[in-house]
Amino acid sequence: MSVDRVATNSQTNYMLSQISKANSNLQQSETQVSSGKVSDTYAGIGDKTAALEGARVAAQRADAYQANTQLAVTQTDLQDTQLTTLAGLASQLQKAVQTAAGNSDGTDLMNQANSIFQQASQILNSTDANGNYIYGGSLTDQKPFTATSLANLSTGTVSSFFKNDSSKKTVQVGDGQTETIGVLASDIGTDLMTSLQNLYNLDGGTGSLSGALTTTQTDSLKNTVLPDVSKAATSLNSVTALNGDVYNNLKSSITNQATMSKLYTGFVSDIEDVDMAKALTNLSSNQTALQAVLTVTSKLNNLSLLNFMPSQ
Repeated sequence: MSVDRVATNSQTNYMLSQISKANSNLQQSETQVSSGKVSDTYAGIGDKTAALEGARVAAQRADAYQANTQLAVTQTDLQDTQLTTLAGLASQLQKAVQTAAGNSDGTDLMNQANSIFQQASQILNSTDANGNYIYGGSLTDQKPFTATSLANLSTGTVSSFFKNDSSKKTVQVGDGQTETIGVLASDIGTDLMTSLQNLYNLDGGTGSLSGALTTTQTDSLKNTVLPDVSKAATSLNSVTALNGDVYNNLKSSITNQATMSKLYTGFVSDIEDVDMAKALTNLSSNQTALQAVLTVTSKLNNLSLLNFMPSQ
């Protein structure tokens, strides 16, 4: 008669299955602790997978809106500086015309007008960091204003020197939300250039107005040039204020999208990030469980009837 071990095959198979289960649990705990994630597969996420991916995509979309809007903020900020300068030039011309008309003296008036024209032209034809014309609408590769001097401006209608189209740049700042950030050269430059053209043509189209002014010249300054330049100054101040409103709206949109991104990212974290304190506890428990089942299995496999037979 042979002396067999006490454990049966069924008991052995059961203990082996427990070893496999305990080992699997331990590996999962170790992975969670090392990665900080609940699982590295969708199977481990279970029925929360759809919600996880939805939140992840929403967070990425919010981040993209932030990035695009920040670029728009940069352009709007640049426009604010330039529009403020342009409005200042219109006010400078307005004051110069008022002074000349009030004193019936055109000394230095045309010098100021030429300086204002050159500065305004540079602004109208300014470019961004990529070399694109800011005020050209969708025609970003060509100058939106083509007059090169007051003398050149006097050779045609003011509108003929503006080459921008009517397409204003917009930016999407959120789902279904867009903001118009584009400003057109013709919108901000027509009134000012009309004032300068009228001033240049005041003295027979020679731009030579200077010194003591006649009654006719003074009346023309008051009744023709001054209303146009006053209109230009008022219009540019309004455009500058509107651009400021757009800037504030963009900054607000960035704040909103940052909040949404944080919300969605937090939701993603709630689903996929492991509770580290709980994971460490589980790791310790699973290590103990595996050690226990290995010990029991080893003892069962080493037991035989000899262990229970009386010694002789």
